[in-house]
Amino acid sequence: MAIAISPNLSMRKSVRYSLFAFAALIFVSAIVLALRKSIPPKAARLLPEADAIVYVNLKPLRLATNFDKTPVNRAPEYQQFIDATGIVPERDLDDAAFALHRMSNPNGPNGPVGYSEIFEGRFDSDRLARYLESIAISRENYADHTIYTITIHDGEITRPLRITQLSSNSLAASNMPTAEQIHSILDHSRSVSLFSGPTMLSALYRDVPMFASAWGVGRLGLPFSEAGSISVLGLQLPLSADNLFVASLRYAAAVQLRIEDIASSEAEAAQTAQKLSTLLGLFQSLQQMQTHNQEDTVLAQMVGSIKVEPHKERAVLTATIPLDLLQTFTRSATASQQDTTPATQPDLK
Repeated sequence: MAIAISPNLSMRKSVRYSLFAFAALIFVSAIVLALRKSIPPKAARLLPEADAIVYVNLKPLRLATNFDKTPVNRAPEYQQFIDATGIVPERDLDDAAFALHRMSNPNGPNGPVGYSEIFEGRFDSDRLARYLESIAISRENYADHTIYTITIHDGEITRPLRITQLSSNSLAASNMPTAEQIHSILDHSRSVSLFSGPTMLSALYRDVPMFASAWGVGRLGLPFSEAGSISVLGLQLPLSADNLFVASLRYAAAVQLRIEDIASSEAEAAQTAQKLSTLLGLFQSLQQMQTHNQEDTVLAQMVGSIKVEPHKERAVLTATIPLDLLQTFTRSATASQQDTTPATQPDLK
């Protein structure tokens, strides 16, 4: 005897299965977003202990500004590096992470801050190894990797730079006086944990906005420190170089800048916000009094968008950077090459 199945019953089952599948999709998506929010990029996780950490994802920046297609007048030594390795940084780098280390002697070769760096992208490992081998003044084998030490000239100052290839698409460098930091990077590279990394990253990464293309956490004012305070363009800000910050750039229709100064109390945050607002108002007034060409007008738009507000125990600065201004910045940065060249030139014959 055949049993008839009600069309309404079949329809209800179909709807139930569809709702279940949709709920499962939402659940999985929520987990993925939560993990993405809590797990820093791999390049940042590899860094050693530091006073501050900065990360840049170059892919959206390259897409937005086309800086990789900007004609560049390169310094001869920089062009020699490109010819020897085949690496064109503005084309081949995908992301980079930097650890900032406070130096015990701010008057030493590194100045007040030393750096350790991770670069990820597209490299010809063999060509890069031959180049490093040709200019290295010493070599060290550690954790099955070769660490090359080269001498860098920065004007009249010379300092060592240690470099090692972590994999076929990543390399690490550090200009610190000892090999401790580069060893730490290699140790981290062998870890399978998604939550490993420096203490500063573990403490503050959760405050970085999701989908930020560039961000920094920690004592980001150290490179701008003068007599213990942060100075920008000769202007001393009411901020200590030891203050903790969370800064980010996020690209939508325009680039959204957000900088959070972490204070010890709500009262201190409100006081800092008030002082910064006073300085900002003065700067905005001076900006409006000047005659502007097109680039100055775009800069004035950004300056006019800056706001400083207290939010609980933080003084929060926000601004909108027009895409035209960002393109101008990237063109200038790409066109100007630093005079930091290896003291020993490779024999490429």
